[in-house]
Amino acid sequence: MTKLRSDKVMKGITGAYARAMYRAIGYSEENLKKPKVAIVNSFSETNPAHYPLRELARFVREGVYTAGGMPVEFNTIAPCDAIAQGEGMHYILPARDVIAASIELMVQAHQFDGMVMLCSCDKIVPGMLMAAARLNLPTIFMTGGAMMPRKIRNKYLVTCDIKEAMGRVKAGFISEEEFYEIESTTCATTGTCSMMGTAFTMSSIVEGLGLSLPGSATILTVDSRRYQLAQKVGERAVQLIKEDLRTTKIITPESMNNAIRVLMALGGSTNAILHLTAIADQIGYTISLELFDELSRETPLLAKFKPASEYNISDFNEAGGVQMLLKALQPLLYTKDLTITGTTLEENLSNVKFVPGEVIHSLEKPLSTEGGIAILKGNLAPEGSVVKQSGVSPKMMVHYGPAKVANSEEEARELLFSKRVHPGDILVIRYEGPKGGPGMRELSLPAAILIGMGLGDSVAMITDGRYSGATQGPCIGHVSPEAAAGGTIALVENGDVIEINIPKRQLELKVSPEELEERRKQWKPKVSKIPQNSFLRTYSKMVTSASSGALFK
Repeated sequence: MTKLRSDKVMKGITGAYARAMYRAIGYSEENLKKPKVAIVNSFSETNPAHYPLRELARFVREGVYTAGGMPVEFNTIAPCDAIAQGEGMHYILPARDVIAASIELMVQAHQFDGMVMLCSCDKIVPGMLMAAARLNLPTIFMTGGAMMPRKIRNKYLVTCDIKEAMGRVKAGFISEEEFYEIESTTCATTGTCSMMGTAFTMSSIVEGLGLSLPGSATILTVDSRRYQLAQKVGERAVQLIKEDLRTTKIITPESMNNAIRVLMALGGSTNAILHLTAIADQIGYTISLELFDELSRETPLLAKFKPASEYNISDFNEAGGVQMLLKALQPLLYTKDLTITGTTLEENLSNVKFVPGEVIHSLEKPLSTEGGIAILKGNLAPEGSVVKQSGVSPKMMVHYGPAKVANSEEEARELLFSKRVHPGDILVIRYEGPKGGPGMRELSLPAAILIGMGLGDSVAMITDGRYSGATQGPCIGHVSPEAAAGGTIALVENGDVIEINIPKRQLELKVSPEELEERRKQWKPKVSKIPQNSFLRTYSKMVTSASSGALFK
C-alpha cells in the first residue's frame, strides 16, 4: 500500500491533536494506524429515499473494519425535490454545488484516504459525483435503491402518479376519495421513487460509469441483498485505497460518453444533462449539448419506465437492471476502462448473458432508433434546449401553436387551474432559469397537472427552468439563454406562434427579427424578490447558463 494521505494528520508529534480527538470518540490505538475511510452519508429524516441510509451505513462500517480500515462517518444535506415544490424549489439545484463543496471541505480538512458515498436523490448523487471527480481519491458509491410500487385498483402506482392525480381530480376525472387513496398509500416503503426520474437516472448512471458495484442501482431498498452489498462496499473501499485506484481512472471522457448512452437508452431525466456536464467539468472535460444530441441519434431507446410506460424500477431490476442494459449496449460502449471492481467493463460484462424482453430491448429491435432526449435549437433557444422525446406522443413531435405566457411557475399553475390553457396552446414559463429563478426550479407539478387534465397530447410547455425526470409530454426545458439573461424567451408575447419540430431539432418563435429587436429595446430585467442577504442572490450572480451545466462558479 502506498503511504497514507492521512499520515500527514495522524503521525508524529503534531498528530497528537488528531489522535486525541479520535480516541475521545472511541477509536482504538490500532484503528488510528489504519486507512481512514470517510463514509459520506446523506441520511436524512426529510424524505424516504435517505431515511434508510443510516442503517445502511452500519453495514458499510462493518465492511470497512473487516477489510482493515477505519470508518469515519459524516453527513451532508439531502433536500427532497418532491417536498420542495413551489418556493422551496428555488433552493434545490443550488444544493448540488453546496453538497459538492461541503464534501470537498470536510475531506480535505481531515485528509481522508478514501470515500464511500451513500446517496439516493436527484441533486445528492450528482453533487457527490462532482466531489468525487474533484477530489480524485479512491471512492466507491452506494446508492439507496427504490421503494416498492403499490398496487391500487389492479394498477401499480408510483410517486409520479400522485402528481398526475392532482390534475385528474381537478379536471373531475377521479373523485376526492380516489385522490386521497392515491395520496395516502402510493409510497409503500422507504426508498427513491420507483420511476425513471432524476434520482434513478443518476443511480443508473453511477453504475454505468463503473463507480458502484454491479447490481447496486436496482436492488430495492427493502431487499436484504442491499445490506449484504453494503458490507462488500465497505470492504472494497479499503481495497481501493491499497490499490490506489482513484476516481479519475474511472471517470474518463470515454466512461462519460458511456454514461450519456445509458441516459439515452433508458429514456432518463433531462436533468442528467445538467449534471453530466457539471461532472465532466470537474475533470476538465467539456460536454457540449451537440455531443448529447449526437450520441442520442446514435443510441437506440431500449427501455422506458414510469411515467413514459407502465414499467417501474422493480421491473427493471427483475429484467437484469443496469448490467443487462450495458450488455445490450456493449457494441456502442468503450469497455476497456477500469471500474470500481478493479476490472474493466468488458470483464464485468463477460458473465452477463443478454436476454431481450419487454422491459429491456435489443439494439436490433429497439423501442425507437433514437435515444430518449433531443436537443432543440432555433431563435428561441440559440444555445439550446432539451426535451425528453421518449415521453412525447407522436402527434406532438411537430407542433405549431400560440403562446400563453407565464412569468413564474405560480402564474402557470393559475393559468392551468383557471382553465385558460386550451388545446393547441404552447405554455411558456419564463424567469425560472438558473439566474432568473433563481435556482432553475423544476416545473414538475405544472407538467403533471397538464397531463392529468388530459392536455398532454395537445398542449406543449416551454421553459428556461427544468422538469422532473418523471415528466412526460411535450415539455421543453433549459431554454438558453434564459429570460433573466435577455434570451429570446423574455420577448415572447401572448399569441405569438411558436414552432416545435423535434425530429428536425427546431424551436422557433415566428416573429420577425425586426419586431424582436424593437421588443428588446423595451425589455427590462425582472426585479428579483430574493433578499439581498440570501445565498440565492449570490448564486444568481455566479451561476453559469443551463447549457454549460448551471455550475456555481
